[in-house]
Amino acid sequence: MHRHRRCIAGIFLALLILAPLAGCRDENPVFNTRFLAFGTLMDLSIIGVELDEAERVTRLLEQDFDFMHRAWHAWDPGPMGRVNRLLAEGEQFASPPSILPLLHKSMELSEMSGNLFNPAVGHLVDLWGFHSDSPECRPPPDSLDIDILVKADPRISNIQIDGLMLRSTNPSVKLDFGAIGKGYGIDLAIEHLRELGIHSAIINAGGDLRAIGDRSGQPWRIAVRSPTGGVFAILQVAGDESVFTSGDYERNFIYEGKTYHHIIDPRTGWPAEGARSVTVVHSDATTADAAATALFVAGPELWHQTARRMGIRYVLLMDAEGTVHMNPAMAERIELMDKNTQVVIGPPLDDGPHEAS
Repeated sequence: MHRHRRCIAGIFLALLILAPLAGCRDENPVFNTRFLAFGTLMDLSIIGVELDEAERVTRLLEQDFDFMHRAWHAWDPGPMGRVNRLLAEGEQFASPPSILPLLHKSMELSEMSGNLFNPAVGHLVDLWGFHSDSPECRPPPDSLDIDILVKADPRISNIQIDGLMLRSTNPSVKLDFGAIGKGYGIDLAIEHLRELGIHSAIINAGGDLRAIGDRSGQPWRIAVRSPTGGVFAILQVAGDESVFTSGDYERNFIYEGKTYHHIIDPRTGWPAEGARSVTVVHSDATTADAAATALFVAGPELWHQTARRMGIRYVLLMDAEGTVHMNPAMAERIELMDKNTQVVIGPPLDDGPHEAS
């Protein structure tokens, strides 16, 4: 008898839902709209702005995100493709101005994470087939091919920057800003909103968001999606906070009954193990985006020390067995929907980065 092989591919977005505020009537107008950017649906809510102005602001943000998508896309033709081709050649070249700020920030966060956030492993991501709009149903890569790339040890610190000029000392470096670009783009969009005089708004990119101000005096209520579907927890944010989640359900494929997700551990070259999802809260979206990936790779054993190094104060990690790990500050502000959830409260995280012990 022939053994039937079942292979399912899919892209699942961790949607963070804006929960309604029961019994609260907004005195200020609320404008809600949705548009496509970074390959996902962007939900924009603006408080206290008339319709004509809100629509104008939306058009401006759409233009911003369209430019950023084309500038930073890892596999479509564009500036990133040229940069990666020239990095592989090892010669010095002029960087597109749109790449440099993101490159500088990525270098900083990669070092803080102990290289668990590593945007230089684009060749590994490509080898796994995740440089595509829909991951293909196919066997995982050959372990020898993975080992070759891991031993090459590509790091973003291999890139030398001299003003506008770039050069890589490691030909295995291939940039992929998938674990930071969305956050950086949201930060730029929030900055643009403030320049336009808007002080209460929320930008939600397929479940990852930054909120400023409040909703007519009330905090934004965010429903965090469970890795298994449905609402997992409720989180309130106000003032200026970003909430980002990395999960094994966002982008993956199943081959012969085993799921392979897109969050690659740069130490092994294989999808990171030990965690199912990580949610972090931070003031800026760029750091939150990179930290969610780094802590997912760190897993249950190393998430706490990695969070301290990166200056993260609020973390929720669900491990492979469904146990939730949190620091006390996160436990105080989040409401879990299932009261029977197994919870492990770790030591406090203070507000400063620390060296690994």
